[in-house]
Amino acid sequence: MTPLDSLPQDIRDNYEVHEWRHACAVLENDFPEEWRDLIQVLSAFELRRSYIAKGGGNLSPVSRWFEQAFGKRGWDERKFDTKIVVDRDSIDSPTHKVDCFKNGIALEIEWNNKDPFFDRDLNNFRLLFELRIAHVGIIVTRCDELQAIFDSLGRRTSFGESTTHISKLLPKLDGGGGGGCPVLVFGIRGSLYRSDL
Repeated sequence: MTPLDSLPQDIRDNYEVHEWRHACAVLENDFPEEWRDLIQVLSAFELRRSYIAKGGGNLSPVSRWFEQAFGKRGWDERKFDTKIVVDRDSIDSPTHKVDCFKNGIALEIEWNNKDPFFDRDLNNFRLLFELRIAHVGIIVTRCDELQAIFDSLGRRTSFGESTTHISKLLPKLDGGGGGGCPVLVFGIRGSLYRSDL
């Protein structure tokens, strides 16, 4: 039995899942409420054609859906005011905001940003873990296989090679981008696509 076997079958069928540093075990055993939230939100998601066909302004329809679904379960956007103090000298060391945060679990939705956002997220997870603020980092992104759907809808230029998708993230994680922070990654697969137009 692998650690990912603790995920329901529908999650394993509809998402490409990767973990680092026993993230599933930490979540399932130490944070059961947040684990349930995660499973319920991921199970309820559908990638609707309308989410792809229209632009989302500052926040994509996919990101908005996830933030609202987690928000209903008590996950909030958070920014932490951190600084380094040596003797009496203080140096601000602000973190980037986390899309969804609850009880030490940090979750980012990277649907269609430039791929350096992955570096930012992983560095944020590492820092928050070292400061004992975050215990697990989670990233929800898209699988490369969705490119065929984007192309068929005439959205190739909006969802290009240099945007956030799982094959851009995995080498960063394998290279230690998250430091000691346990990280769990979910890539949205084409099986979640629904034509609602």
